[in-house]
Amino acid sequence: MTFEEMAWEFAEVFDELDVDQTNEMLAKNVPLQTLEFFAKYADRFGHAEGIPSETVQRMPNLMLIGYLLRVLEERLPVDDSKS
Repeated sequence: MTFEEMAWEFAEVFDELDVDQTNEMLAKNVPLQTLEFFAKYADRFGHAEGIPSETVQRMPNLMLIGYLLRVLEERLPVDDSKS
């Protein structure tokens, strides 16, 4: 499975989770300090760069998705030769 295939699979599975399942997945895979860091960093970075507040509010989620993809990548064998 290539990284791109893995990312698409992740997006499809993530889209099917309800709120309780999402919270359970986050609790099992993301330390609370990491979630807090994403929220603080995105807020500081967004305001320092003049990013609109609607976008700043979404930045922690984007960072979290990247983090989860990285965790998944480390846990699953990835065949980059197919890229």
